[in-house]
Amino acid sequence: MSRKSWIEETFLKRECVKFIPSSRDLHRCFPVCQVCQNLIRCCCGRLIGEHLWEESHPPMSLCPAPGQDLDEDWSMELHTKATPTNAYGTIDFQDTATRVCRAKFVRVAVDSRAESVLQLMQREWQMDKPKLLLTVHGGSENFSLPLKVQQAFSKGLITAALSTGAWILTDGINTGVSRFVGEAVKMFGGHDLRKRNTVGLTPWGLIDNNTDLVGPDVFRHYQPLGNPLSKRACLNGFHSHFLLVDDGTLGKHGCQQGLRRKLEKHIQLQKIHPRLNHGVPVVCVLVEGGAALVSTVLDYVSSVPPVPVIVLEGSGRAADLLAFLHKQTADDRHLVGDMKEDFLVRIGDVFKVDRAESSHLYDLFLQCMDHRQSITIFDSESEDQMTPDAAILSATLKDMLPNNELLSISTNRHAAK
Repeated sequence: MSRKSWIEETFLKRECVKFIPSSRDLHRCFPVCQVCQNLIRCCCGRLIGEHLWEESHPPMSLCPAPGQDLDEDWSMELHTKATPTNAYGTIDFQDTATRVCRAKFVRVAVDSRAESVLQLMQREWQMDKPKLLLTVHGGSENFSLPLKVQQAFSKGLITAALSTGAWILTDGINTGVSRFVGEAVKMFGGHDLRKRNTVGLTPWGLIDNNTDLVGPDVFRHYQPLGNPLSKRACLNGFHSHFLLVDDGTLGKHGCQQGLRRKLEKHIQLQKIHPRLNHGVPVVCVLVEGGAALVSTVLDYVSSVPPVPVIVLEGSGRAADLLAFLHKQTADDRHLVGDMKEDFLVRIGDVFKVDRAESSHLYDLFLQCMDHRQSITIFDSESEDQMTPDAAILSATLKDMLPNNELLSISTNRHAAK
């Protein structure tokens, strides 16, 4: 089977085929006027004219017919159509004059099989099997990092990746934590394209000018600067591969997380070596982050086997709250009285949420602490802190070596600092 036919027969794209208005304040007209067509959006994020009408017809009116369900909820399963993917090939990034930056990409449906995705990465993209998987999570909007924190993160992440033959997973966009990962690759990743295994799992509908990438086995020039007025995002030019995850929506973030987690779990099952019982270790690195990241951390540390989480203290928001609680609840201590109240207020201030949501997040934070042995706090300001790459490797080895052997390795790495 040719490369083209295998990709198109294996992977799908999804497109919305039914217009369900996102606003209940409907413009009552018949037939649908230009105001409706240009202002009212479907729950998928598209206007009427941006829909695929192969199996149904455009609505004649947005005024509900007698007996029509006003509260019909849009869903990918019911309201999108899956067809063979129409976008894959190579991206040539245009704003990286100092070096050649090209990346393989493919548009894949959100419900793709992890086994097929891994086959694509290893057989079609010729990526070497990872010895370690570093999955980096954090804020998707731009944020600043103190210089010392950024330097420790950048050098530590890339040193750990290059020394172990790791893959790095991010959201792949040119903002937030993914941009910091791109900067780390730029500064410390070297020029050898074969060693760049930085993979972005990015929502297809979130990418600005994604239609420029449409075509089978294409070579496309890409300018990752973006329109400052656009609500969509650009791809980061220092990633080497992109899985553009499609759930039929436009301009929405988050659909990639399910496929990303499935892929991580599948990679975790792959044996590093046929004679070894251990699969590929996975380590999560948390930098800054919003309220949703608390649930992500809990998912990692409570899974079986647990995924170690490295929290970059000093990076802000979710990371700093986790670091604070981790230190304050050491030795089985609990937050009580004024300290608990202050922490609840801090949650509300950091995430801009009400008291009820702060209490819910507080419970999730405490559940994370039930698995505190899987959480490592990296403080770049601490004098006795091991290097960040050593922290990553130590977290990796926790489940692979006896405690005394791990202690010896950590001590030796710290002594060599």
